[in-house]
Amino acid sequence: MIIPALDLIDGQVVRLHQGDYAKQRDYGADPLSRLQAYEREGAQLLHLVDLTGAKDPAKRQIPLLKTLLAGVSVPVQIGGGIRTEEDVAALIDAGAARVVVGSTAIKSPEEVKRWFARWGERIVLALDVRIGADGKKRVAVSGWQEDSEQTIEDVIRDFASAGLRHVLCTDISKDGTLAGSNVALYQEISAAFPEIAFQASGGIGGLSDIAPLPATGVAGVIVGRALLDGKMTLPEAIACWQNV
Repeated sequence: MIIPALDLIDGQVVRLHQGDYAKQRDYGADPLSRLQAYEREGAQLLHLVDLTGAKDPAKRQIPLLKTLLAGVSVPVQIGGGIRTEEDVAALIDAGAARVVVGSTAIKSPEEVKRWFARWGERIVLALDVRIGADGKKRVAVSGWQEDSEQTIEDVIRDFASAGLRHVLCTDISKDGTLAGSNVALYQEISAAFPEIAFQASGGIGGLSDIAPLPATGVAGVIVGRALLDGKMTLPEAIACWQNV
């Protein structure tokens, strides 16, 4: 499926280039109308990132998120700086269908496994990879500021017994570039872990970037900036995904 995405800072819809807060593009203060338009146009799942909460969990935009989630009827997954069980619970209570967990899964895996025990498939792991000269797909943490020693394969194997089902995988070098997706990456990981529903993320700039993805085995693709910039419409993207 096509998963439209919005990143939020202080109620504003924004896009960061490769996670850099200094490289921010603003798209207005109308996230609810955008989400409702995506729902009308056929979205079956929406993706939100609370960048304010990611930077400072004490400033998580819970009132805004509650308003947004109440304003649409399709499921919404939310991420951004999820560090504690209380963070997960607050988003679930706000109406999130799924909560996306990134760095904490690498830094505190046993803690996050307890979240799986409580919420199961409502936890999505966001594994953002930087592919080295050695070909290893190392997972980056702390807003992509540092690389862990773990590969995406290591992490998936570690969480398999905890009930991991959904993985959002971003090739950091592609994020925000509109330069195309890393098709080979998604082919590799989908073949290695057929039981995982992968969400591809990063680099989608047009319909030609979506077209190769269904055949890789991924369950869906996150599309953010390309929709905001008018590179394609959501109905066009959905038709492209379905007609491949």
